Amino acid sequence: MTGTDPVAGVHRDSYPDLGTVVVIVPTYNEADNLRLIVERIRASVPQAYVLVADDNSPDGTGKIADALADDDDHVQVLHRPAKQGLGAAYIAGFGWAGERGFDVAVEMDADGSHAPEQLSRLLDALAAGADLVLGSRWVPGGEVVNWPLSRMLLSRGGTLYTRLALGLPLGDATGGYRAYRMRALQGIDLGSVASQGYCFQVDLAWRVWRAGFRVVEVPITFTERERGQSKMSSAIVREALWRVTMWGVSARTEPVRKLLRR
Repeated sequence: MTGTDPVAGVHRDSYPDLGTVVVIVPTYNEADNLRLIVERIRASVPQAYVLVADDNSPDGTGKIADALADDDDHVQVLHRPAKQGLGAAYIAGFGWAGERGFDVAVEMDADGSHAPEQLSRLLDALAAGADLVLGSRWVPGGEVVNWPLSRMLLSRGGTLYTRLALGLPLGDATGGYRAYRMRALQGIDLGSVASQGYCFQVDLAWRVWRAGFRVVEVPITFTERERGQSKMSSAIVREALWRVTMWGVSARTEPVRKLLRR
């Protein structure tokens, strides 16, 4: 990890009830996007810290992150040894944030698909009493820009299947723009999370909701990346379908299994 460790006394004027905020940005080969997204985050919510969690990107993303951290004490870098997946990067970032006493952890993509200028919507909802705020594409006011119809149908279909399989009352459980109070993350078993990609997002939202925390959705505009290569793959979609199905079956059979154990 590089960069000066966060210090006490961070500016809290905009969100006095939230405490310290860190925006976790996982990266793998995002050299074309990283500088711009960090600049936008710092301009949009100046009191927030940024943690770049880089999976040893061969394109030099990690070195760019180090240079940004050298110039700005609100930018930190977590160097990871290899590409291990989105979920693992966020779990590592959450652990880093918890060890340093942060109060809020935000998930944000490095490619610009999540607008830092809309981060205040998520933080406002946290300040109003939520424990987890999802930036939703599929609630009134939300939208998607530059997506083909096939991708839109896949996302909407995945959301509908998740609602039916898990009984999860959310309009966009697969979205990756979200803000957690640390108490919510610390109230679930992060050590048992093995899911990745879209499935990771469903997994954490479901765990937080089942643990009784308050989950809220706010509308966002999702814009497809213009530079770099998408990390979406058919393997990620298959994993999500399989895991959500297994979770749904397990949840529905749990009462029966409890009766049999008596």
